[in-house]
Amino acid sequence: MEIKSVILAAGKGTRMKSETPKVLHKIFEKPLLGYVLDSVKDLTNEDFVIVGHHAEEVTDFVEKNYTNAKTVLQTPQLGTGHAVSMVCPYLENFKGQVLILCGDTPLITEATLKKFVEYHNSVNSDLTVMSTIFDNPTNYGRIIRETDNSLKCIVEEKDATPEQKAVKEVNAGIYILNWAKIAPAFSQLTSNNAQGEYYLTDIIAWGKKENLNVNAYILENSDEIYGINSRRNLAEAAKIMNTRKLNALMDNGVTIVDPSSTWISEDTEIGADTIIYPSTYIEGANKIGKNCKIGPCAHLRGNVEIADNCKIGNFVEVKNSKIDHNTNAGHLSYIGDSELGAHINIGAGTITANYNPLTKIKSKTILKDNVKIGSNSVLVAPVTLDEGANVGAGSIITKNIPAWSLALTRSPLKILSDWVKKQL
Repeated sequence: MEIKSVILAAGKGTRMKSETPKVLHKIFEKPLLGYVLDSVKDLTNEDFVIVGHHAEEVTDFVEKNYTNAKTVLQTPQLGTGHAVSMVCPYLENFKGQVLILCGDTPLITEATLKKFVEYHNSVNSDLTVMSTIFDNPTNYGRIIRETDNSLKCIVEEKDATPEQKAVKEVNAGIYILNWAKIAPAFSQLTSNNAQGEYYLTDIIAWGKKENLNVNAYILENSDEIYGINSRRNLAEAAKIMNTRKLNALMDNGVTIVDPSSTWISEDTEIGADTIIYPSTYIEGANKIGKNCKIGPCAHLRGNVEIADNCKIGNFVEVKNSKIDHNTNAGHLSYIGDSELGAHINIGAGTITANYNPLTKIKSKTILKDNVKIGSNSVLVAPVTLDEGANVGAGSIITKNIPAWSLALTRSPLKILSDWVKKQL
């Protein structure tokens, strides 16, 4: 059955105390909304992102990065139920399912959403809400069940009785609807509550009244629906995401010497027997091969590809570059917008000067197989060093170097005898 998603991203996020929309705050340089959109990309046929606060910025991000998604403006912002109702004109004759998520929950996984959809279909549900158990459920809507343990309704905390507030099962904020059956509910929602808003949760009670099949799916890992409302929440979510990634890598044969100081984005792939040394930060969609050594204090970012048996050492930064097998950059170097062949050695302090501040153009440095770069050299892009070329230490390279040639730009060495004594 065809599935479309609705992602709620219209909120102000005032507790972030930021000019940046909450859903565009980043973990590993990816906006929170990006994680949510990525989690549904293989499940849905079309995604609707509900925007409001800083709508233009959020729309710009969506349009530039997600061709399968479109934004829908919610104005004024009258609650979550009102937000979802904004897509009704786009789904007038839709007969499939609608998956509803929040744009500030970056830890939700594709695997969990697949299980959620499978459960919904397995029980022939018309409406299913995802729930979880919190020891401290403060600020979450409570799942209220019937005496036979079926779902009765969801009560927001501000509207809950003391007895209802004691319930630890909470609304995870994710729903799946058989749209044709549930769509009429959105024209019948009311704002008769403490907030004066149209609650999405009220569709549960509406479905029960209409004798529809309404269910709740309990999520075991409550971390996945961790919502971002403050900078502290953002930092905590980053820690959870990082720990999840490091554990997965270690389970698949990667050595993480010090997990407490190592950060690796979830989009990064690393081969078995690679060692990641302390204080290394890897962000973006990177691919690192087998038997590599990365760090300590290395920084990889912007779609780096590193083949097998490479070393990226102390205080080396690599950005948007491809590095072939058995190539080493031992320490204190910057490799940006470059293509490095196999069996290359990069001397300490080497810089690929890839950016022209006047033209604002980034150019590429290409090193063919077996190139050797002496320490403290600068390669001014665009430049190509053919196979086997050598660069003497301290050189500034501004021209292409032929194969198996030596390039030197150093001034001749001068030794002034007894110069020091004469100064005393």
